[in-house]
This record gives sequence, C-alpha cells and structure tokens, in this order.
Amino acid sequence: MSESHFSQVVDLLRAEAEAIGKTAARLRQDQVDQVIEILANCSGKVVVLGVGKSGIIAQKIAATMTSAGTAAVYLHPSDALHGGLGIVTSNDAIIVLSNSGETDELRELLPYLKRREVPMIAIVGNVKSSLAQQADAVLDASVDQEACPLNLAPTTSTTVALAIGDALAMTLMQVKGISADDFASNHPAGQLGKRLTLRVADLMHRGAQNPTIAPDAAWMEIVTTITHYGLGAVNVVDNERRLVGIITDGDLRRSLQRLGPADIAFANIKCDDLMTRDPVVTNPDMLAFDALRLMEDRPSQIAVLPVVNSDRECVGLIRLHDIVRSGL
Repeated sequence: MSESHFSQVVDLLRAEAEAIGKTAARLRQDQVDQVIEILANCSGKVVVLGVGKSGIIAQKIAATMTSAGTAAVYLHPSDALHGGLGIVTSNDAIIVLSNSGETDELRELLPYLKRREVPMIAIVGNVKSSLAQQADAVLDASVDQEACPLNLAPTTSTTVALAIGDALAMTLMQVKGISADDFASNHPAGQLGKRLTLRVADLMHRGAQNPTIAPDAAWMEIVTTITHYGLGAVNVVDNERRLVGIITDGDLRRSLQRLGPADIAFANIKCDDLMTRDPVVTNPDMLAFDALRLMEDRPSQIAVLPVVNSDRECVGLIRLHDIVRSGL
C-alpha cells in the first residue's frame, strides 16, 4: 500500500471517529433520558426498523440489545407493510433508523405504527424530517459529511447510528442490572459464555469413571488402576472416600528414578511411597476456567486435579486436557 493510500485510510477513520465525537457533544440529556426511559420501561420487545444500509445497522442494534438483555427484533419496513406489522404489540417499543428521515417505505409505514400506540424512537440524520416530527423521542445522528469521497455512500452516518445503538444497549445493561452471569447465559456456546458458566462438575470424571485406590494398595494395583482408567492419575482415598492423596504417571516415573533399578522391590512399594499428600484440589462448583488457572498459574504446572466436596470426599478427577478440549 502506498503512503497516499495509507494516509487516506487513516484520515477516513479519523473522520468517522470525529463524527462520533460530535454526536456525543450534540446529544441533549433530556433526549437521551427520554429514550432510555422508554426502552427500560418496555415490557415487551424492541422492534428496530431501517431500510438499506440503515436496515443492516438496525439488525446489528437488535442483535446487540438481545444479547445484552433487552429482547429486540429487526423488522423490514416493506415486510411490515405486507403483514409483518403483526409482530408489533402494545407492550413493545420501536426504534426507527434513517439518515434522511424521509425514506419512502418508512413514511408509508408511519401512520400504521402510530395507530399501534407504541412509543417510537427515531435515530435520524435530519431532526426536522417527517420521521423526527412523528417520533415520541429523537436522537440526532446527523453528520457533516460521509466518509465516501463522493459524499454519497452511507458510511459516517451509519457508523454514528451504530455507535448510538451500541451506547443505548450498553446503558440499558446497566439500568437493568445485567450481570456477567446474565450475559453469559445468552452466550453459552461462545468462549466468554463457557468461561462464565462451564463448571468443573460439567467436565470431571465421576462415579465409575473416577479412578480411586486405597492407601495400602501395592505397586501393581496402582499401575493397573492408572492404566485401566487412562487418565494419567489415580486418587488415593480412605474408607470414607475422603481424599488422602494423588498418584500420577509422573510420580511413578520419579519413584523409579529415585529408587534405582538395584533397589526396587515392587512388592514393597505402596501408595505411601508414591503419592502426593494434600494435593491441590478443586470442587464441583468451581468454574472450569478457574480450575484451568489453578493448574497453569503456578511455578510448576499440574495436569490433573482431584475434585472434592465440602466434606473432602473425593467425587471426581478433572484433567487439563478435559478443560482445553471443552473450548476454553
């Protein structure tokens, strides 16, 4: 890319950023408060309308609001005129996006929206337009010039409208007291959602899949148990299933190195000789992401964690591999 192209891209980005700044300075507190009051008091859904590029921005705003705790849908004005208007109920609120405020499809739809007696918010580039005059609340999204060299293609104007929509959605999150857990509940398949919702209990090896062994178990039983479960470790538990320690593949290797071939008497090697007492543990309710950090954020990383309940009863085993495989 030539220097001139680079400068042009940077200048256009700055122009759009400056337009957003001017919008923030232009908005009036009473207008914003009125819009937030309408949206926060909406007991139904928010219906967002727009045509062309404004329609695409409207879809994004509806999606952002929905994921942030405010149910919203996009409705194309043409579809609304051919039956789609049935989605609008008396409990809803409407947001209409238009740079000119005079788009034909919107002007034709306005009388029918008004008959529904639902509050209408206009995010508009012309506060004197037909749309602005009929709206219950208006937010000024006007721009001095589009980023388009011809001042024709909707660029800066759609960026400003999108920024306003994002700001409304995020403000509503705060007004409604949406927590990180609430947000994650709407994003269960994403990495963020998994970090905030996926727990050790969802991933651990439990019941018949939980490898356990008694403290007096001999060498061959230890090796056989670790091999049978294939998890690289075994939990050492007492008669009441309380955790005493853990033995890993690494513990077996290190014990062989420590004893040396000439000193090994396999029949005499017991759990006490191999296990790590009072190991780092987790519990079923811990977030899997926190368990991952527990394994990794330490001078010497560990690959498995015994899972214990409040009585220190061993209820499972979780591996680093299990957590990574989940997508965290």
